[in-house]
Amino acid sequence: MTPDHHRSNVSLARRAWAIRHNAVRMGQVQGQGYIGQALGVADVLAASYFHALSYRPDDPEWEGRDRFLLSIGHYAIALYAAMIEAGILPEQELETYGTDDSRLPMSGMASYTPGMEITGGSLGHGLGIAVGMALGLKRKDNPAFVYNLLSDGELGEGSTWEAVQSATQWKLDNLIAIVDVNDQQADGKPSDALMQMPEAPRWEAFGWFAQEVDGNDIDAVVAALDAARHHPGPQPRVVICRTTMCKGVPFLEEREITHFVRVEEDEWDRALAILDEGKPA
Repeated sequence: MTPDHHRSNVSLARRAWAIRHNAVRMGQVQGQGYIGQALGVADVLAASYFHALSYRPDDPEWEGRDRFLLSIGHYAIALYAAMIEAGILPEQELETYGTDDSRLPMSGMASYTPGMEITGGSLGHGLGIAVGMALGLKRKDNPAFVYNLLSDGELGEGSTWEAVQSATQWKLDNLIAIVDVNDQQADGKPSDALMQMPEAPRWEAFGWFAQEVDGNDIDAVVAALDAARHHPGPQPRVVICRTTMCKGVPFLEEREITHFVRVEEDEWDRALAILDEGKPA
């Protein structure tokens, strides 16, 4: 879509609902998936794809597009859900999620999926790739932005902070990092693994323009993304989004949350029914 695509009459809340609905339907296909993260980050993806980003659904390789990099490859179910809603991927492919020969593998792969800019999975690499893309766009005088969605768990990777420093060195004001902070990683809570510091001041100490918002407040995310894109300083930008795992499905929100939320066979329909009941106008 052109930069005017976000003027659609469909509300961002409705877009976020559709992303959640698509993700749960895909999870039901396999009986599993990183559904907790997908439900939690749906509002961030709605604000990104239906407000902030410039792209053309029928031309994912359009040179003028903003690049959206999914550093956290296991969040692929969430990104597919957003790209289906955006028209980049056809809705009928939702039923192929994670199956043999599907274009929607359970971990994101750029070689398989239109609109998937990078292959994620080995965490800590995405921001470094984003730095290279942003620098390359600048050298080609391409005004597009690079957005990189990464996780709080990735902030424990040294390579992430090398990329942070490099972005500052090259004055990459066309780079916007988005950090999903849900305090979950494979081995437990990031807050239990490493010494925690206030997130925004840490990025600011590296020379970034940093904001911290409630990632499940769409209006707050929209305002932060706008401020990041239009910030006048010659510096990279980061929006730190604190999200709630399983947001929008209360019975999942209320159970003991771990990195991989298990959903029983009979619970998928229950989750879809709850989402349907709360569908925005």
